[in-house]
Amino acid sequence: MSTSLYTPDASTTSPGTASKKPIRVLIVDDSATIRMMVRESLSRDPQIEVVAEASHPLEAREAVKRMSPDVITLDVEMPHMNGLDFLRRLMDRRPTPVIMLSSLTKAGSRAAVEALSIGAVDCIEKPRNGSAGLVDLPRHVHMAASANVAKRQDRAEPAAPGVASPLTMRYPINERVVCIGASTGGVDALEQVLTRIPANGPPIVVTQHMPESFLRSFAARLDPMCSVQVAVATDDEPLKPGMVRIAPGGDYHLALTEQWPPKCKLLQGEKVSGHRPSVDVLFRSAVPHGHRMVGVLLTGMGQDGAHGLKEMREAGAPTLVQDKATSVVYGMPRVAMEIGASDTGLPLTKIASAIMTHCSEKLSKRPARHRS
Repeated sequence: MSTSLYTPDASTTSPGTASKKPIRVLIVDDSATIRMMVRESLSRDPQIEVVAEASHPLEAREAVKRMSPDVITLDVEMPHMNGLDFLRRLMDRRPTPVIMLSSLTKAGSRAAVEALSIGAVDCIEKPRNGSAGLVDLPRHVHMAASANVAKRQDRAEPAAPGVASPLTMRYPINERVVCIGASTGGVDALEQVLTRIPANGPPIVVTQHMPESFLRSFAARLDPMCSVQVAVATDDEPLKPGMVRIAPGGDYHLALTEQWPPKCKLLQGEKVSGHRPSVDVLFRSAVPHGHRMVGVLLTGMGQDGAHGLKEMREAGAPTLVQDKATSVVYGMPRVAMEIGASDTGLPLTKIASAIMTHCSEKLSKRPARHRS
């Protein structure tokens, strides 16, 4: 089975639910063997058509112009131009859903996270044991084909670190903690949200669907970009203003302890809502703290986090979701809105200010529980 940063939900990405028009794929890799493996994997799905192959980005550029593919699979290291440089130019000039092929090494993890920040939809581990290692690739291609990447042309730049309005600087310590969940498209989304949070912002805990090695690289990438201090969460770690802690993944979910102020709690266990780490686990652990929490659900496929967000709202917490227009995949936020987990769908560039508005409000008595 292929290893991906995201786990497609079979109920929403199965070939049987795809459109009748074949998904046109361009394969870009300097290895003829890898290109053959990718082609062989994709050929098993009658709703996917490999329309061209390229051994390096210069060939790929011409193939994109000539064939207008719906999805591109792209190697990271290639002659003439590396895959990341090609991806930057592609997303700037002709945004197209891209699935990166990368090794799960430390360097590969850094490259994968950078690719997702640039605009790639997913990253798949390079096959090591023949095309059997790419058995799930067709499903990832279906998911990528439905992704909203055109919006990247108008991607707003993050706020400069340390810059905050007078409103955001009035955050009362330990009054609220923010829980954020994200999946497909979450790397870029979280960068845009967290780089807008001032240094004295509220404690923030994040569950992002990615493998353990990628999450470590993601935290290391975010920390110098942000005014807040970003790191992978550790067990029993106190939460304080100005800090962001990200679920470590692997065998662990991230949750909050029941005492106030809460601490990070790492829980070993099976997948929940199809994921480990699971957004639902994080959100449900916030429910005992009621109106002292803020719940935010960003772009992602499937429904992980939607029901947990509803429970947070019913406990009195303000809840926000990313809107359809700015979501790479409007899955998790869509379900949340449909079940009444939130009535506030915001563009990505407005989510940080909404978080800070809620966290700048002085809390008084516990509000009445919301019922949808």
